[in-house]
Amino acid sequence: MNGPHIIRTCEPLHCCDEVWEAAYLRFETPEEEVAKFVKRLNSLGAAAWPRDAKIVDIFCGRGNGLIALQRLGFTNLVGVDLSERLLQQFQGHGTLYVADCRALPMESDSCDIVIVQGGLHHLPLLPDDLRKTLQEVRRVLRPGGRLVAVEPWLTPFLRFVHALCRVPLLRRAWKHLDALATMIDRERETYENWLNSPQSILECMDRELRCEQRTFAFGKMNYVGVKS
Repeated sequence: MNGPHIIRTCEPLHCCDEVWEAAYLRFETPEEEVAKFVKRLNSLGAAAWPRDAKIVDIFCGRGNGLIALQRLGFTNLVGVDLSERLLQQFQGHGTLYVADCRALPMESDSCDIVIVQGGLHHLPLLPDDLRKTLQEVRRVLRPGGRLVAVEPWLTPFLRFVHALCRVPLLRRAWKHLDALATMIDRERETYENWLNSPQSILECMDRELRCEQRTFAFGKMNYVGVKS
């Protein structure tokens, strides 16, 4: 395969926050992110998934989550993101869609697993956009299919990290912290809206899917929901 196979189903998102992107790349290398995703996916049950399962990674960006799935042996992979520029950076197998996750381009009851890692908290309107996205996820999943989601959550650990981010001396001394603080600053409106809406978020998720696993630790919600 010579580069990614990209299908455009909507107009791509052309504006890109270059400062956020630069901080993202400083925060961890692509290889570090792939290794993190491999470990995370295994902890969320990937070892038991059929290797030919149709897996859709939404908000997939440059596709490091897809690379992690590829390394785990999965062969039927789909990525969805609004940024064609980011999708073009993916170097692996699978089909990529320039598409809005509130209107997924897959047929109903056609997918086994939908994954989102750090994308839902970028939705501009809560709970409306989250509800639309989850309804689309439910539509495309086969009965018994799973949504696997990992998103920031306001745990005591994350409150502590936020406090560290407000100390300029620490940011200057710890480049990893400075990168994180920069990303938070650039996405603050949607980020804080997400963190401040726990009840409506959980209600939306429970309305569309049956919760199989949900944990809150180290500033993250790890969630697995099943389509009944």
